Amino acid sequence: MTIIVHHLNNSRSQRILWLLEELELPYELRFYQRDKVTNLAPPELKAVHPLGKSPLLEIDGRIVMESGAIVQHLCETFAADRFLPPAGSDDALRHLQLMHFAEGSVMTPILLDLYVGRLGEAGAPLHPRIQEQLASHFEYLESELRPSGHFVGDGLTGADIMLSFPIELAMLKGNRGRWPKLAAFVDAMHARPAWQRALAKGGRYFQ
Repeated sequence: MTIIVHHLNNSRSQRILWLLEELELPYELRFYQRDKVTNLAPPELKAVHPLGKSPLLEIDGRIVMESGAIVQHLCETFAADRFLPPAGSDDALRHLQLMHFAEGSVMTPILLDLYVGRLGEAGAPLHPRIQEQLASHFEYLESELRPSGHFVGDGLTGADIMLSFPIELAMLKGNRGRWPKLAAFVDAMHARPAWQRALAKGGRYFQ
C-alpha cells in the first residue's frame, strides 16, 4: 500500500498528517507552498485534482479529496474500533454531526472573517454578523466538549481531528480566556506525540 499526502503549508492538511501519525501508517509527503502575495495554493496542485486544493490523499493511485471524507475513510479503513463510535449508537450520530460541523458550519464564519477583513472599510457592515456567528459556533463547541477532553466519548475520534483546526484558529485569535475548555483541548492535542511528529514532518503552521 502506498499513501501520499499532497500537503499545502498553513492549511487543513496538517490534521491529515496528525491522523496518519496516530494510525502509525507509513506515508509520503509532497509539499506545496502558498503564493506569498495571494496566499492561494500553487497551480501544481491542479495536476493532482482539478480543483487544486489541499489536502489530497492518494492511496494506491486513488485520489481522496475533502478533509472530512479523508478522515472518515482513514478511520473506517484502518481504525474503526479506535477512532469511530459503534455503528448505530447515539455517539455515532453525534460523531457524524460534529465531523460535518467542522467544515460545513464553523469554517464558514472563519473564512468570511478572513476574506471580509481584506476589504477594509467596505467590509465593515458585515463584521457584526460575522462576529456573532463566530461567537455562537465556538460557544456551542465549548459547551459540547466532554469532561474527558474529547467531543465524543472518552477517547480520541475523527471528530476531534476534524475540529482541531478551527479551534486552533480561534485560540490564535486570542480567545483562550473566552473559551477555556477549547484552549485546554488544543493544549492536550498538541501534547500528543503523534501531533508533534506530524508537526515536525509537515512544518509549523499558524503558530
